[in-house]
Amino acid sequence: MHPISNVEFILLQLVAECRQASGYDIMKMVDHRGYREWANIGTTSIYAGLKKLSNKGWIASGESDRKSGKGPVPTQFALTETGMIRLKNEIVDSLSSTRERDIRFDLGLAALPLIGKDEAIAALRERLDFLRTATTEIRQKYEAQGAQLLPLNVRTLFLHPIVLIECERTFVSKLINELLGDLGEYGEDH
Repeated sequence: MHPISNVEFILLQLVAECRQASGYDIMKMVDHRGYREWANIGTTSIYAGLKKLSNKGWIASGESDRKSGKGPVPTQFALTETGMIRLKNEIVDSLSSTRERDIRFDLGLAALPLIGKDEAIAALRERLDFLRTATTEIRQKYEAQGAQLLPLNVRTLFLHPIVLIECERTFVSKLINELLGDLGEYGEDH
């Protein structure tokens, strides 16, 4: 089974969750849940992804019964049986075996000896500021949408990145201390 793109995975999830959704409905959900910030999904990729899913036979399209405004009747998408099977397989696979990391950061870590210690420390301190800001923004969006009142699957879209960012902040702080010569616990056989 060939892997599907993250955009296709997101779209299958949202169509399944709504049972029937237009491209516009999906765009609103992508914005509301913050997918744009971390999943690299924009308006063009939503519509192109819906077309791909339709061509693969994983979603079917039809006209909506609900018309509002003067524009054309929106196309509604629903999962096919094949699409639901594919989605369930993808969910199980992603929960059991994927490992997400920012490869670019890892490449920067691998190249640390190629820049000066002071430059590395300054860059890592900037990263701490960047991570702190990212956490604040995610927390604000989470709180604004109801925090603990959100359904579990939506809460996890906010809580999981917060926990990961906190772990990375700890890692980066320890790395800075090691670069400063204060090895502490991080320098002991890790």
